[in-house]
Amino acid sequence: MSTSRLVNLYLGLVLFGVSVALMVRARLGLDPWDVLHQGLSERTGIGLGWIVIGVGALVLLMWWPLHQRPGLGTVSNVIVVGLTAQGALAVLPHPGPLAVRFAFLLVGIVANSVATGMYIGAGLGPGPRDGLMTGLAARGHSIRLMRTAIEISVLAAGWLLGGTVGVGTVLYALSIGPLAQFFIHRMNIADRKVALHG
Repeated sequence: MSTSRLVNLYLGLVLFGVSVALMVRARLGLDPWDVLHQGLSERTGIGLGWIVIGVGALVLLMWWPLHQRPGLGTVSNVIVVGLTAQGALAVLPHPGPLAVRFAFLLVGIVANSVATGMYIGAGLGPGPRDGLMTGLAARGHSIRLMRTAIEISVLAAGWLLGGTVGVGTVLYALSIGPLAQFFIHRMNIADRKVALHG
């Protein structure tokens, strides 16, 4: 396991946590899983970062019957993203002007995409939520159908719990796929190392 892959993994996970905090502070809508996290946080009074860790751990337990094997990146994802999001929320300001909030949203979405490229490109294991979808797909279900069904379910549950759904939710949904694909291809250290040493 190379140092560069570890650096990419952990920098990516830290950046992912910061991106979540930026989108929360924007108050313009979150991605489906963070709508759920925020809704649970609002209902329980537990910090959003701690909810991220708790939900990630529960999702990871759902891997067991699917015979999915977590990697270092998977376990690190559960812990590092939540801790970073909790820390970033403690220091980020609460912007008032709409233009500043929109800037927070845009920076958060782009940072989220870069972070996804970094930690997936490290090749040290998928995030718990991604692994759940690929595990279900491996049992004969369409990955597109599984992803859509899961994300609609968590979005609806989060909205009912009080999570923020808005223009940011739509913008994230439309942009995250193309942006993440762009950065994953450019930060895929694991495949580059196979090509160099294969």
